[in-house]
Amino acid sequence: MKVDALDAAIVELFTAEPGIGVLECSRRLKIARATVQGRLDRLQLGGVITGIIPQIDPAALGYPIITFCSIEIAQGIGHGVVFDAISAIPEILEMHTVSGASDILVKIVAKSTTDLQLVLDILSQTPGVARTSTVIVLETHMQNRHLPLFKAAARI
Repeated sequence: MKVDALDAAIVELFTAEPGIGVLECSRRLKIARATVQGRLDRLQLGGVITGIIPQIDPAALGYPIITFCSIEIAQGIGHGVVFDAISAIPEILEMHTVSGASDILVKIVAKSTTDLQLVLDILSQTPGVARTSTVIVLETHMQNRHLPLFKAAARI
């Protein structure tokens, strides 16, 4: 989908101030309210904006440890069984099928390293999981960084 500088300005404002509202956005950008709403609707219908939901900080809920775990699936078992089992673990926030030495990459949060070990034990005992390899995040420098990409696409 093609986006332009006005789309980028609207998305940037809503990213900076998620609760701003369409009317206030139109005032700040000096455009009609209907223009803002129309642009947002077009971006949502086009799949560029996939939802407007609160972002949850796991650390604020008591889950300060972030890890990424590569999972190798046993040959012949298939991804479906493993996906279903992994989806039942609430500490797993993301799951991606990947290429390379492993088959799945998951993002896990934990309350402590002891809690992380329990989650990893559950994961490693999941039918179809052959091997796991985990790294712990020491510091996050950026995450959910979509606005620069959106702005770059708007310049095209």
